[in-house]
Amino acid sequence: MSKINFLKPDKDNLTTFLYMGSFLFVISVIDVFLNSFFSLNITGFLPASLSFIIPIILGFIGLYFIRIEHSGNKFLDQVNKNINTNNFNAILSLLIIFIIIKSIPPVLSWFVVDASFAGDSKDVCSGTGACWTYIKVWFRRFMYGMYPNAEQWRINLSFIALALLGSVGYFATEKYKKYLTLYYVVIYPFIAFLFIFFFISGGPVFFDFSYGIIAAVISIIIGFFIPSKFKFYYFIFVPITLYIALKYFIFYEELIELGKLDFPLIRYISIGFIEFWRGVPLITVLFMSAVMFPMFLPADFFIDKLVRCIIAISLFEAAYVAEVIRGGLQALPRGQYEAAKSLGMGYWRMHIFVILPQALKLVIPGIANTFLALVKDTPLIFVVGLLEIVGMLNLAKTNPEWLGFAMEGYVFAAIIFWIICYAMKNRNIKQSDKLCLTVLFK
Repeated sequence: MSKINFLKPDKDNLTTFLYMGSFLFVISVIDVFLNSFFSLNITGFLPASLSFIIPIILGFIGLYFIRIEHSGNKFLDQVNKNINTNNFNAILSLLIIFIIIKSIPPVLSWFVVDASFAGDSKDVCSGTGACWTYIKVWFRRFMYGMYPNAEQWRINLSFIALALLGSVGYFATEKYKKYLTLYYVVIYPFIAFLFIFFFISGGPVFFDFSYGIIAAVISIIIGFFIPSKFKFYYFIFVPITLYIALKYFIFYEELIELGKLDFPLIRYISIGFIEFWRGVPLITVLFMSAVMFPMFLPADFFIDKLVRCIIAISLFEAAYVAEVIRGGLQALPRGQYEAAKSLGMGYWRMHIFVILPQALKLVIPGIANTFLALVKDTPLIFVVGLLEIVGMLNLAKTNPEWLGFAMEGYVFAAIIFWIICYAMKNRNIKQSDKLCLTVLFK
């Protein structure tokens, strides 16, 4: 062992500095822990100001001793890289660790120890802790909104069915794994829409939905410029005419040799669609769908407000997802297209089995961020009179029988949002990345 210089830790005396630094750091953490949980101050014999600062000094010295660049110890190098890069970061890291330790006892006491769980009325919530009875009583409303209690099984069944259908990729055999991209990009979203629109909302049954929705959107846009006295006849004949034109003339398969035609009409329609929806805020889209849109429909024609908002949000998010996926397609080298064509693949086979899996793999973080933003934007539906978890929370906290318990509701909503967002950002990204690799290489 070479001569030790305590002012300049080095790799030659790694073991010595590692033991000394770890010991001082652990002692500082133990001191704060005992003081926070058991009111035991091991430096209590010192003056109060000195007793307060001793853990910080010991922890700082400990982190200084272990700050050795390229030590060869993988864990130590990760610690130094993330929380101990310099003296300033070491102090910040110590303060954060100590604040977390100090916060645990009061938070734990409010959350669990002094909290109320039993009962069905406000009377049981007379303690100093949280009133989780309030959450228990209002749980159905927080989860289902104003959906009728007797029909909530529809939501449960739809959620379970979509979760099971979404896990198909885990059980697909080697023979069918190459079709997973097509399933998750086209088939699964369509099935999800059917559950939401037909099973939960009880919407009417349409056929050839893809052509119908395009015809409906175009008709609605043009309908804004039709005089009121002609609107009734317009919405009877024009959507049907557009539907027939789309199905049997513009997109008629026998008139198109897929893979060789550039589809300029589809291209410009797509560009207009994306630029339009990306140029307006979501709150405006919700307001138009819930308030303005019914004004342009015939008097005897009704679409539920929830369905209108779902369609509006779907169109809005589709534009953002389209741009994200377009970025992935543009990021692929031209050689991938040429390689697929050299194997004799047509337009659709090339995109489904070669291009799209690679593009989706590249843009998984972007797609996840788009969905995370959508989840966080769901409280905006309150502007059109619809209530999700935050809206129901605001309604519940004004109930005369449960005044004063808004904090528990907001904490509950924050936990729900955190669980959803964390699951989407971490587990789903990893699993989707694994799925895309499986599709690509198997």
